[in-house]
Amino acid sequence: ISDHQSQISHPYIAQLQSALDIWLADNKTAQAISTQSASAAQYLFDQLCQSDDKRHFVVSPEAADIIKQFKHQLTVKHIENEFNQILESLTENTNAKFEVIFDWIEHSQSAGDLQSPSSTQATQAKEVRNLQHYLTEAAAHILRGDQKQLEVLNVRVSTQVEGMIGSHSVVENGIYHLHYNRFMDKMREFEQVSVPTFQAYQDTKHELVEAKRISMRLDEFKPKVMSAFVRNKLLNNLYLPMIGDNFAKQLGTADKDTRTDRMGMLLLISPPGYGKTTIMEYVANRLGLTFMKINGPALGHDVVSLDPAEAPNATAAEEVKKLNLALEMGDNVLIYLDDIQHTHSEFLQKFISLCDAQRKIEGVYNGIARTYDLRGKKVGVVMAGNPYTETGGKFQIPDMLANRADTYNLGDIIGDSAEDFKASYIENSLTSNNVLSKLASKSQKDVYSIMRIAETDSQEGVDFEGNYTPAEIDEMVKVTKHLYRVRDAILRVNLQYIESAAQEDAYRTEPPFKLQGSYRNMNRIAEKIIPLMTDQEVLDIIQDHYENESQTLTSGAESNLLKFLEMENLATPEQQLRWESIKKDFTKNKMIGGDGETDPVTRLVAQLTTINESITTASNSYQKPQT
Repeated sequence: ISDHQSQISHPYIAQLQSALDIWLADNKTAQAISTQSASAAQYLFDQLCQSDDKRHFVVSPEAADIIKQFKHQLTVKHIENEFNQILESLTENTNAKFEVIFDWIEHSQSAGDLQSPSSTQATQAKEVRNLQHYLTEAAAHILRGDQKQLEVLNVRVSTQVEGMIGSHSVVENGIYHLHYNRFMDKMREFEQVSVPTFQAYQDTKHELVEAKRISMRLDEFKPKVMSAFVRNKLLNNLYLPMIGDNFAKQLGTADKDTRTDRMGMLLLISPPGYGKTTIMEYVANRLGLTFMKINGPALGHDVVSLDPAEAPNATAAEEVKKLNLALEMGDNVLIYLDDIQHTHSEFLQKFISLCDAQRKIEGVYNGIARTYDLRGKKVGVVMAGNPYTETGGKFQIPDMLANRADTYNLGDIIGDSAEDFKASYIENSLTSNNVLSKLASKSQKDVYSIMRIAETDSQEGVDFEGNYTPAEIDEMVKVTKHLYRVRDAILRVNLQYIESAAQEDAYRTEPPFKLQGSYRNMNRIAEKIIPLMTDQEVLDIIQDHYENESQTLTSGAESNLLKFLEMENLATPEQQLRWESIKKDFTKNKMIGGDGETDPVTRLVAQLTTINESITTASNSYQKPQT
């Protein structure tokens, strides 16, 4: 076989490697020393492919020295015949023969008989350790019938690299003893074994982590800020400072004087649509907290325990599991309970100890009951809900929990924030309107410039940071003026909703008002506003919106619409007369009381009242003076 052919992978190499693997598996001595069967097969193939005049095995000078010293010791100690007799008795067992030779050489070395002739006293111990690498080679050459002097290849394969910095197991006193063969063995093992194994480990780890991430639904717990979120004046000047003060108590601060007695809770209340969840998701995103939102309606009024096994349905069980997962995380977590008016007060009581200085709570994770001690941890507790139920009465939370909470109503004007509160309706509706949406992606200062022009009808002293044509500015001003009309109507609806919902039923003089005036209503109307509309067309859109809203009410659709029309001075005489009749009947029915139309007593009283009214009407008509 030519030299060129020997460089090409040959089927014989695979056969040699297979035979070597079998031999290494049966020979513990050789297996402990080297398992580079692929390299050994390639070496044997290259050796055997040489021409007859060059066919000999290369012998390292170190192995040749070992063989020479070993034979000398056999002669000096007169045990050469004994050694040969042992080998002759093992002619049929090559493996046993190799192990005997190896043991004799190894014993000779351990007894101090083998020394490198070129070694100094300072490096003798190191050289003796290095010679261990050549014991197998020496034993193999003796086994094949000794070596010839011409087979010895005097090539230096080891050296010392000095000046090494750092600490490592292969570096001694700044010196690295490099042995080429061992170094290449390590490199091959690293390339062929370590790297593929590590890559397989990384791939397996990634697959397991992704599978666990999916099963735990971790992506759902990342705070995702809405694209329509606007950082308005109300948020900057009022809400964020309030939330920050509360979180300083719950999470601590970054300075050295941070509180260690972390406690408290944040309670956000407002009618639906005022961005309670959006604000807290934004805060969690900016603080890098895991946003664990627990859905109150999914829990329902039947959940009173933090044990998922006791949940009445699968949906409620999932929410309880999420809560326990947040407690198990134990750090960098924002626990957000949404719409707590739909939950049981006994369930909310479980958070009392978590919201005081103890910062403890009982939970159940993976079926095991645990007591979570979250003192000193970055864990925030926020609850949010509509302070008024769908029946018009205030919802209640446990007094001991309310005492531990900082409570803020986002749907009402707080302190001297009236102007910021009114402006927030316009700011939050920017992304909903096609004309004003271009302002949302530019400087916030331009928003206030447009609002100022809309209020004063003058551009004097107003500068824009963005580039707008006069036509664009005129369109944005016209739309803003229309939105002011929408905002004022929605504000009146909002205030009436809060006032009505806060009333006790015993003191009502008219049916409860359930139409709402939130940011959500503002956005729905704002998306329909265009610059060319007249004031009447804007009023029509507002009226149409609340006519549709009233149809979604479970009861009181007519009364709520008539009340809205009265508030906006849009009611016709017939509608006003109908509204007065409804209020009168409401007062009469409340006075009658009873269990409703199925109650005989109620029906009797109603009939008597009707007769009385008829008599009174007839009497007034009879006593009226004749003209």
